[in-house]
Amino acid sequence: MKKAVLITIIFLATAVIANAQGKFGLGIIVGEPTGLSGRYKITESNSIDGAIGWSFAKYSSLHIHGDYLQNITKLGNEVPLYIGIGGRIKMKNNDNGDDTRIAVRVPVGIVYEPSSTPIDLFLEVVPMLDLTPKSEFTFNAAIGVRYFFK
Repeated sequence: MKKAVLITIIFLATAVIANAQGKFGLGIIVGEPTGLSGRYKITESNSIDGAIGWSFAKYSSLHIHGDYLQNITKLGNEVPLYIGIGGRIKMKNNDNGDDTRIAVRVPVGIVYEPSSTPIDLFLEVVPMLDLTPKSEFTFNAAIGVRYFFK
């Protein structure tokens, strides 16, 4: 069963990348979390992004997040400022007894999208509200780079 799920995920990811035509980017994110980052451009000013990685903060564990992003202004021809809304889950870490944590994210950031190359570079700060196991206000911050498949 696990192999079937993995094969399905790989197939769907390959299909998305093949049909994205410069709209899907995959790369790395460093900070909180550190791991893989992806972004799908819906339009020039709207996108969906996400990451899977390791969180090294107070409750270190596997971190998965997804956000809807909206460009609100441009700081230059190739540098939009964005804001978004999304969610984050940090898996239970049995090593230190932490519970799974679910949060609402509000990412704010800038992204450099050079027209001459299929990459983007981003920097974001993310205020979050943990909803479980207790309400707690926290922050994430990260930088990253993604390559957009043509």
